[in-house]
Amino acid sequence: MTLTTIIPSLRRSIPDPLSADRWPEHTVATTTDVLVAGISLLRLVELCGTPCVHTAAAVVPGTHGRPSPTAQACVVVVRILDVERMPADPTASTRPLRVIVDGDLGHAHPVPSEARLVGRVSTARRVVAECVSSDEQTVVVPVPEDIHVGDLLAVPCVDTVPLRALREH
Repeated sequence: MTLTTIIPSLRRSIPDPLSADRWPEHTVATTTDVLVAGISLLRLVELCGTPCVHTAAAVVPGTHGRPSPTAQACVVVVRILDVERMPADPTASTRPLRVIVDGDLGHAHPVPSEARLVGRVSTARRVVAECVSSDEQTVVVPVPEDIHVGDLLAVPCVDTVPLRALREH
């Protein structure tokens, strides 16, 4: 558990830590963005729209960020199209969420535990949400409880994924 998990208001001044082994080479988080090999994911979305994918060298596990000479990894950025809050369960501490995104993460081999909001700071606690594409591919990801339509999610993926595999058919 990280300090930003325990005290979410700290996210305004320090970014959530990244697991260096799960992201592509030279990935750095800021409070509102993620830079992969020097490329801002927010700027990439400005230029390309969503869904979009950025590929770079994978990291050799256990090296705290040393790039692999052969393996590749990528980050997929998707936009939230709809947020459905499920009926409250009296025995649960939170209401489950279902978010509809504009890209199919099911074929991307995502690392859902590392998904993160980009584009704005959220001080809401994280909850588990079903992240669903329009063709009903589902991936379970942690998202801020205050997630809303238009938000961007960046999700690191093992290996590479072509953009056409993310697009809805």
